[in-house]
Amino acid sequence: MKKRFLLTLSSIALVCVSAFAQTTKEEMFATIEKTGSVHYAYPVTESLNTKAPKGYTPFYISHYGRHGSRFLISYDNYDGVYQTLLKAEKEDALTELGKDVLNRMHDICAEAKGTSGELTPLGRLQHRGIAERMYRAFPEVFQNRDSISARSTLVHRCAMSMAAFCDRLKEMNPQLNIYYQMDKRYVSYLINHTPEAQQFSSMRTGSWAEEYRKFKEEHIRPDRLMSALFSKSDFVRKRVNPRSFIWDLYWITSDLQNMETKYSLFDIFEKEELFDLWQCLNYQLYSATANNPLGKGVVPGNAKNLVRNIIESADEAIGDSNIAATLRFGHDSGITPLAALMEINNFAAESPSIEDTYKYWCDWQVSPMAANLQIIFFNKKNGTKDDILVKVLYNEREAKVPVKTDMFPFYKWTDFREFYLNKIK
Repeated sequence: MKKRFLLTLSSIALVCVSAFAQTTKEEMFATIEKTGSVHYAYPVTESLNTKAPKGYTPFYISHYGRHGSRFLISYDNYDGVYQTLLKAEKEDALTELGKDVLNRMHDICAEAKGTSGELTPLGRLQHRGIAERMYRAFPEVFQNRDSISARSTLVHRCAMSMAAFCDRLKEMNPQLNIYYQMDKRYVSYLINHTPEAQQFSSMRTGSWAEEYRKFKEEHIRPDRLMSALFSKSDFVRKRVNPRSFIWDLYWITSDLQNMETKYSLFDIFEKEELFDLWQCLNYQLYSATANNPLGKGVVPGNAKNLVRNIIESADEAIGDSNIAATLRFGHDSGITPLAALMEINNFAAESPSIEDTYKYWCDWQVSPMAANLQIIFFNKKNGTKDDILVKVLYNEREAKVPVKTDMFPFYKWTDFREFYLNKIK
């Protein structure tokens, strides 16, 4: 019976991991928003919440969350496309589709103006929703303890994400004491970049960069879209950099799902074009924020300080009966190396080639807008530290880590702690 039980647990774990093992063109085309890469809006779905073993109660939550949906970092992306289309209109160089896109861009620019990099209303709602589901799934944490530490990077969208998240917790339990912090001293673990990782991540100095440049050259073919938008090839030759223009259009298209606008631009692309653009960006992010084997672990190493903070904060909470949660708010470049270092699901995967990377690692799985890691701690009455269990949730779904266990999705905290302390030595 025990053997059958363990096999069942192993099967569940494999199913859990296989869901994140790879993607296909068909999956991307079925949900075209996924080609938006890290601009993919947080996918809210019902998820399994396996009950803790008998006698165990949740008592503490350790969390890291990427900021929610945002506008593009630079308004120039929007305005550059809009101004080019305006010039084309004045020279009677737009097709009917081009004129239609110009009209859409007029309203899109109006919504985006003055908002560079800021949280969108959807971003606020995402964090409120995650907070509410956290509270409802583990109410004992917030009813038996009342002290919460909330820390964000110095970037405004992260602080606003923190505020939205914690506001919802306070609405659900006004007795909570939440300590908000946004100090430089926390940057060293909320979003760390070692010199070695910076050198490897750079498109100038990274050992992956030249192959990537050639790959991008081969896969980005803007001519069809230029002909679809512009009626005069002479205008394109004199006034448009097709490669820059298609990338700007891609950024805008990808991010519209995070805005309130009624418009989309996915229809102006062929699906293969979107897939190729996404493939290029996916590999770039894989190299700069995940576990490209050429980097020999230097990029996941960015998260060592964060893992250390997770362990130290948990040790403090275990010894203090008032601490309910430690909440951290940062960026995709914070959570993605963390997922790789912790080897969550397949997020530390090593791709054998640039062409096959998307089959092993997908940016939109690891870091959609509002991506989050939650480590839930459970204890039992009159239990000891050796009895504490943890469960890992990634984007609110039970996740697998390479710590030995015979009770997935639960792990003994002592085993979990020892494994990751050894990993960050």
